[in-house]
Amino acid sequence: MTATSSSNSTHHVSDNDSGNYKIIEVRQDEWQTTRLHEAPLPAKLEPEQVLLKIDRFAITANNISYASSGGALGYWRFFPTEDGWGRIPAMGWADVIASEHPDVSVGERVWGFFPFGSHLLIKAGKIRPGQFADVSEHREGLAPVYADFDRAAANPIYEPAREDQDSLLRGLFMTSWLVEDFLTVNDNFAAKSCLITSASSKTSIALAHCVKQRGQLTSVAVTSDRNKAFCESLGCYDQVITYDDIGSLDASERAVMVDMAGNASVISTVHHHFGDNMVHSCRIGATHHDAMGPTSDLPGATPEFFFAPHHVQTRSAELGAQVLMAGLAKGFVGFRIFCDSWLKITTSRGPADAEAAYQRVLSGKADPATGEIVSLWGD
Repeated sequence: MTATSSSNSTHHVSDNDSGNYKIIEVRQDEWQTTRLHEAPLPAKLEPEQVLLKIDRFAITANNISYASSGGALGYWRFFPTEDGWGRIPAMGWADVIASEHPDVSVGERVWGFFPFGSHLLIKAGKIRPGQFADVSEHREGLAPVYADFDRAAANPIYEPAREDQDSLLRGLFMTSWLVEDFLTVNDNFAAKSCLITSASSKTSIALAHCVKQRGQLTSVAVTSDRNKAFCESLGCYDQVITYDDIGSLDASERAVMVDMAGNASVISTVHHHFGDNMVHSCRIGATHHDAMGPTSDLPGATPEFFFAPHHVQTRSAELGAQVLMAGLAKGFVGFRIFCDSWLKITTSRGPADAEAAYQRVLSGKADPATGEIVSLWGD
């Protein structure tokens, strides 16, 4: 799409992009309930505003985790709405179709966090060669990493053919890579093994890949009967067990757990089995969101949420941001290649199919080998 330019080089929304924007919203207290919100696009932008046309984005179990932590970690504040509705963040690609910022050009391709929508209006700032950020007032106090938009033209590992893969994997790989780095800088809490729940989720697979690459911990997949064979086929787990087999693990050795499921019963079972040998209990995901509950007064280490942006800040101060990001990029390139052997990508177009894709992921019934790419454009 194109935009017209005025004599002072600012850009306005063209006739081709006039009309309404669309966003799929969910109830913050009942994620199964959705609605399609529509509102007019601006006819003209304010100074420093940029209008992004969201080409496509990924929906994974990671997005459900954002909903589960929406209040506690501020995810509902990314794209505010009203009356108890929420806009779940998703990672994907967009094009700049109008700009009132002199350093952001129409036609730029960017990767970042978006709502389940067709457009996003931001106030651009913190302009760098490889990135710019949304510095809108509602972003104040939120982790800066979630407000950045990476410019494809300046990304050294950008490959157009891997855009869908990047949408699905890049953000969740960052989380998993940082978790593994956190464990490493803490000497793995002197543990021998790392238990990874909801092991068929892509975030879990990314963590297992990182653990295997490091070679310091034994990775133990904890999964359902239905997904056991899939986890075994990946080759990144040293051991695969089902939730019913937790009692078969050797509780005499120190272990850490990275919980992607959020299932209070599973967390309790693991802690009671290992007792004081559960030396670190890290909570990340909510793939079992319908089984969440309190996890206090358990034996072993107290379960605590891992907040990736905090670790980014800590490690950036220690290593330098460029060194940290270079290590992350190198790891991600290797993980993308690993995923070529098993990841299948499906694309849903139009609001109805997009909503159906979200419900599949929310229900936990999606094929773990499949990645859901969604676009609100087309029917």
